[in-house]
Amino acid sequence: MMNIKTGIGQDSHRFEKNKEKPLILAGIKFEHPFGLEGNSDADVIFHSITNSISSITGRNILGDVADQLVKNGQKDSSEYLNLALNDLKGWKINHIAIAIECLTPKISAQIEAMKENIAKLCKINTTEVGITATTGEGLTAFGRGEGIQAITIITVSKP
Repeated sequence: MMNIKTGIGQDSHRFEKNKEKPLILAGIKFEHPFGLEGNSDADVIFHSITNSISSITGRNILGDVADQLVKNGQKDSSEYLNLALNDLKGWKINHIAIAIECLTPKISAQIEAMKENIAKLCKINTTEVGITATTGEGLTAFGRGEGIQAITIITVSKP
């Protein structure tokens, strides 16, 4: 009998007006006038995946653990994701589904590059990563261009 678990994670950040900070999503630098507010690179996609794994393992990486890493100069969100992945111990990632809500930037042109980065970090095939994007018809702050939200569902199994 195979054990299967599903985790969900969410993260959101507003745009900051500091033109020096790049916009990073799934480790990809986007051409955009503003980055996202946060004490790290504020990569909402990596944060959302990290949170989805934490919902399976029970160990929250974002918060105290990430705050300590930032104090030590580590602001790359891929490092937070790596910590969460290490906590999976013996669980195999079967699929990662990510929904992004934002008005800008346009996500479609970078979806394949984001999938490749995620797959490489998670040691899975790109076919096991799904990414969708919406503006939400402007009904939320994200759809009005004030920031970006990502929601992730992850499925893992263990023989």
